[in-house]
Amino acid sequence: MDLKIIFMGTPEFGAIVLEKLIKSGYKPFLVITEPDKPVGRDQTITPPAIKILAEKYKIPVVQPVKIADFSDQLEKLKPDLGIIVAYGQILPKNILTIPHYGFINVHPSLLPRWRGSSPIQYAILNGDKKTGVTIIRISEKLDAGPILTQKEIEIDPEETFSSLHNKLATLGADLLIETLPKLLAGKLPPLMQDETRATYTKILKRDDGKIDWQKPAEEIERQIRAFNPWPGTYTFYKDKRLKILKAELSGNHELIIKEVQLEGRNPMSFEEFLRGHPDFKIKE
Repeated sequence: MDLKIIFMGTPEFGAIVLEKLIKSGYKPFLVITEPDKPVGRDQTITPPAIKILAEKYKIPVVQPVKIADFSDQLEKLKPDLGIIVAYGQILPKNILTIPHYGFINVHPSLLPRWRGSSPIQYAILNGDKKTGVTIIRISEKLDAGPILTQKEIEIDPEETFSSLHNKLATLGADLLIETLPKLLAGKLPPLMQDETRATYTKILKRDDGKIDWQKPAEEIERQIRAFNPWPGTYTFYKDKRLKILKAELSGNHELIIKEVQLEGRNPMSFEEFLRGHPDFKIKE
């Protein structure tokens, strides 16, 4: 079957899914992603990970500032199916009805738990024992569409955002490839989400990484793992930001800091940092 697929996504998570999708024989004819944005201290204009990958496979890319402005062009393209993976914009109703098979979304949580933009971080931050990937039909409400399929995995006690991100991206890609034939054959009856069990995440900002030393050690340790690498977890030393890169819990549940990075310096062990800065004290 010659399926006309549109793929929509922006960050690395979507790129991992897109590459596995292409290699499995479901190559999209168009990729829609966010515009290039300034990144880093130098504010270098940088293309999204999805765009870089699409260009590698010679797939046309469009980058509308607002997806609503692309609706007329999209209708003319007559796509069969839309796949969304971490795109960043909510699709208006008039776009949702354009593809013959509609739009589906690969979301890295066990919906309805952790709707929104930061489900991987929130699963670690809240001490969840398991998470997973859910494929839903897109609706107008954020991550609230009916569930087509779902797969769960356990969260390792030492899991960071980066490690869990890669596991879930791979799981999501495999589940998507497994799901598509059933979807196209009409063999996936949708299951409505239980709204009473819905929980939500928010867009993370740099300030979210600041440590509140009044919190229990277990919560701080989870914060360090959940926010690695973004937004990073930090405290201050002489008006300089001190990132806490790694920590662990002792047998009696005290926080043991293992690796830090002072603003403008390279990462180092906490022991090495203390040797050079013996006056450092945790701000209670």
